[in-house]
Amino acid sequence: MDTLLLILVTFLGYILAYHTYGRFLGRKVFGLDSAAETPAHTFRDGIDFVPTRKSVIFGHHYTSIAGTGPIVGPAIGIIWGWVPALLWVFLGAVIMGGVHDLGALVVSLRNQGKTLAEVTSKYVNRRVRMIFFLIMFLELWIVIAIFGLVIALIFDIFPSAVLPVWLQIPIAVGAGFVMYRTTASIALSTVAAVATMYVTIWLGTLLPMSLGAVAGIPATGVWTILLLAYAFVASILPVTVLLQPRDYINAWQLFISMGLLSVGAMVAGGWGGMEIVAPAFNPHASGAPPMWPFLFVTIACGAVSGFHCIVSSGTTSKQTSCEPDALFVGYGSMLLESALAVLVLVAVSAGIGLGYTGEGGVMLTGAAAWQHHYQSWSAAGGLASKIDAVVVGSANMMQAIGIPQSIGKAIMGVFIASFAGTTLDTATRTQRYILSELFSEFRLEKLSGRYVTTAIAVLSAAALAFASGANGAGALALWPMFGAVNQLLAALALLVVTIYLRARGGRYWMISGIPCAFMVLTTSWAMLINEWRFISGGQYLLAAINAFTLVLAGWMVVEAGERIFRPAGGENVAAA
Repeated sequence: MDTLLLILVTFLGYILAYHTYGRFLGRKVFGLDSAAETPAHTFRDGIDFVPTRKSVIFGHHYTSIAGTGPIVGPAIGIIWGWVPALLWVFLGAVIMGGVHDLGALVVSLRNQGKTLAEVTSKYVNRRVRMIFFLIMFLELWIVIAIFGLVIALIFDIFPSAVLPVWLQIPIAVGAGFVMYRTTASIALSTVAAVATMYVTIWLGTLLPMSLGAVAGIPATGVWTILLLAYAFVASILPVTVLLQPRDYINAWQLFISMGLLSVGAMVAGGWGGMEIVAPAFNPHASGAPPMWPFLFVTIACGAVSGFHCIVSSGTTSKQTSCEPDALFVGYGSMLLESALAVLVLVAVSAGIGLGYTGEGGVMLTGAAAWQHHYQSWSAAGGLASKIDAVVVGSANMMQAIGIPQSIGKAIMGVFIASFAGTTLDTATRTQRYILSELFSEFRLEKLSGRYVTTAIAVLSAAALAFASGANGAGALALWPMFGAVNQLLAALALLVVTIYLRARGGRYWMISGIPCAFMVLTTSWAMLINEWRFISGGQYLLAAINAFTLVLAGWMVVEAGERIFRPAGGENVAAA
């Protein structure tokens, strides 16, 4: 199949889905009300609760949920063939991921902007609320610890990305000052900020930066410390100072990158697009686990991801100015993230075929290039390998429109590192919210302030990151179970949304109930397979944590499931 047709069909499909199914969800299922006061207005404090224009909050939400997820997931999931990967990315986003993200945002909006874990006590009970807290804390703990290392590894692979990524901070602060403290045109300030950012990318290619060991700590460990320190500062600042403007600028970086990739895909192969050199179906890839259920765990962001409910009910619900904005921000962001995943699939299924350097500097093209990179699960499974396939394929596509490969690789390196940075920011801030809610529940008010809770979030992540040594890679010990935990969280979030819709009355609860059942069954099966693999491989820590998480999830499903099938009538907790 030609890539141009694939891109056109899927992108038109997203537009059609938004204007049909998306609007149906907003109007009929969730009943978004422009007259309803949102938490951003009710609890406005200028730090976390800040009413924000739709375009800006869209940028924050999108870049926070995306991170590296829609990049590395499809880059490895395509090993089972581009057709199943594409179908899961498209259909998963339209009928599952979009419902998940929008539902989590609406439930939080109608419950004082609290996290989904906190409101679970209202819709189920306090025991289930604590289970949800534990699973969310575990996920965020791993994310914060691992993403410092992820960015450190990107800096090592692409030293040209170091300077522009760090310079984004003063650019974002300046843009935020102009947008919120002056009467300057938003459009002009956006153009100036984005143009300056691309100048720094060019400077990065001229001044690549690498970091050596400091006081015996390897470069990755040093970067991890610096990035966690940055996350602490970024997470206690008012959202208008850094978080919103940086995410807004990064959103424009995304739009430009997607445009370059789309045009490159068209020009590289003429009007028919490039040839897809990956197999359509490859269910028995060498060394890979079974396609079902692991395709649905490997490709999370871009289809449906539990991390999104953390963002929706964590930071986004506290900044959404009016309920109808939730459709554009929640459902629209999910579809755009899925569109990015489609372009990544194009890069690793067709772009890589334009030229890939193998061992000994031999240049491979066509199917030989794809086969060399994806010859086995282990060959394509490492972080560096995943990123390399995406960057090489994307740079090949950009080269077709006259962008030198060195610049193309720098653009993609900054793009990936920037998105990982926004995820790190948002995850740290959301972990602060979760800890604050938890300490307040136990009347530990002295521990619930933003400085203390942020410090606990960062220090606990640092303890995990450096648990195995000074290289900051300690969180990799828990990473093999992250995909399943993330998708399990998505299933549990859909469960809460289903209970909410069931309590509102009518039959619309099935819209989230069916995706919930699919995610519960698929993810539980993947976790059971992982449990056997962990035990067989002597990975007893992973086996213990995985089993504990599975038991907690089963407990939550049983208790929450009883609420779904409780006869209608009586207490209506979703009246709001």
